[in-house]
Amino acid sequence: MGPALADVSLARASKKVRDSSTPRFHAFRVLFCSLAVISLVAYKCCGFPPLQTYHLSQSWLAGHSSSEFVGSLSPDVNSTTCPQWAALHPTKHQELSEDLDAAYDSEDFKQAAIQALGDAIRVPTESYDDSGPVGEDSRWHTFAELHRVLEATFPRIYESLNVTKVNTYGLVFHWQGSTTAKPYLLTAHQDVVPVESQTIKDWKHDPYSGYYDGTWIWGRGSCDDKGDLIRQLLAIDSLLKQGFSPARTLVLAYGFDEESKGIEGAGRLARYLGQTYGRDSFALLLDEGAGYLDMGGVTFAIPSTSEKGYLDVKITVSTLGGHSSVPPSHTSIGLLSRFIAAVEDNPHETSLSRAGTAFATTQCHAVYNPMFPEDMRELARKAVTDDAALEMLRGGLLALDPIYKAMLGTTQAVDLVEGGVKVNALPERASAVVNHRIAEDSSVGELQQHLIDLLTPLALKYDLGLAAFGNNVTFGGAGQVILSDFLEGALEPSPVTPTKYGPWAILQGSIKAAFESSPTLNGSHVVVTPFLSIGNTDTKFYWHLTKHIFRFSPSFETDHYNGEHTVNEAVRATSLNEGVRFYTKFILNVDSSDLP
Repeated sequence: MGPALADVSLARASKKVRDSSTPRFHAFRVLFCSLAVISLVAYKCCGFPPLQTYHLSQSWLAGHSSSEFVGSLSPDVNSTTCPQWAALHPTKHQELSEDLDAAYDSEDFKQAAIQALGDAIRVPTESYDDSGPVGEDSRWHTFAELHRVLEATFPRIYESLNVTKVNTYGLVFHWQGSTTAKPYLLTAHQDVVPVESQTIKDWKHDPYSGYYDGTWIWGRGSCDDKGDLIRQLLAIDSLLKQGFSPARTLVLAYGFDEESKGIEGAGRLARYLGQTYGRDSFALLLDEGAGYLDMGGVTFAIPSTSEKGYLDVKITVSTLGGHSSVPPSHTSIGLLSRFIAAVEDNPHETSLSRAGTAFATTQCHAVYNPMFPEDMRELARKAVTDDAALEMLRGGLLALDPIYKAMLGTTQAVDLVEGGVKVNALPERASAVVNHRIAEDSSVGELQQHLIDLLTPLALKYDLGLAAFGNNVTFGGAGQVILSDFLEGALEPSPVTPTKYGPWAILQGSIKAAFESSPTLNGSHVVVTPFLSIGNTDTKFYWHLTKHIFRFSPSFETDHYNGEHTVNEAVRATSLNEGVRFYTKFILNVDSSDLP
């Protein structure tokens, strides 16, 4: 690894982080477990105009810059390794913004917001993995009822904006601007994860009650993702009520099967938007994602700027059948077990690239997170330019918590297995499905080749023909093993959203403005850091529309009563107002920006 690894201080730092008995380790473990859960809700910038093109001068950076630090920095001090833009309060529409801030804090608005979300929750818009196409599967019909609820709740939006329905239940709202600037896109999804019938008894309130108990709004979809959908519509409705007319066109797009395949909803919406507006036609896109986390008294906002790729690989072993009283040395199930063992015994290597999102996230926590181990801060600082330190930082992060393995490499999990039909009959066929989340710096092709290289020697050893992803690799007389794309769900890792100029600065500034002006948060500061999403959202269909894709939901983890996709899903009512405040400032800031 080079002579630099002889550096004593780096070696000691690397050794120290492996001591998992300290309270700091446990606190940091909580942090990244939280990040991983939230991200399941998670290209190098070149050739673009400089920051000044967007009239965002260096003086707009928060506080003074610091490249040297001992301990964590205050959120109002800027860092060269984790640049922070100051709160961006709307200036062109300052009076409007302030008036709406006051309106959002009123009791009338709070009750209206609670009612709006409750009404949306009461429509059980469940989407299923086995749903048929729209028009053939009657389970989609429930979305028509949600549309009636939305139109009754937001008549001003339906009267003022151009509303288009795509594939019957996909919704597109077009708010025409007065200029020719690129439009921008806000997205969310209408569907929810089905409620398991046997768990209904475990809910404090009926999962589709939309019940408000004075603190929480209960029901499936309150956190994922009807909360975001209603916050966005409340912001648009409030702006319309105040007579706001945009300079820049705003488009809202709401799919209806994000929780399953996404093909019927966002898949069709993406084609419609591409045909209507063109490729790379949007200035930016904001979808659901992670939100706020409190770390040792410092709040982090963690918008995802990239997502891992995805591939389910089915391994199928076929052999001759027969009576089990005269068995071969290995049945198809036995052979399959050897292929599974080979996969599990050869996990994918991890990497920490300076151009990767995980490195950016780590740098931000090293600078601003008071819970980050001190020895790791030193490694992180040196890793900016020192290759040896970068490698030791990678090892140190993996030692801190296994969750880093998921962040820094392709993961694999054998989740399904089947084989055999009768105890006295040799199984003629056995199969397993391996779920992969592909690393940001890898690809579907690289993963497929890894499996081919890994399993070809086994196929040869047992005289099995190997067919991999439509191509014959080896031939054999004892049977065949097939590697295939299960359900054809292959997805490349997403492009990485640039975080050095324009759209990122506006998002960051809007988050800070909404956060710091909140009457309930007492003027607290927030650190905004890019994050890698381990899961995927509807944005996987929208890569052709813009290079600037962000995934962010403006609420705290503690605003969710019991998380998402589980019993007792509920959202804190006050987070509705805070979310509407954010979307309003974001819309006003983008509208008055100098983005193309």
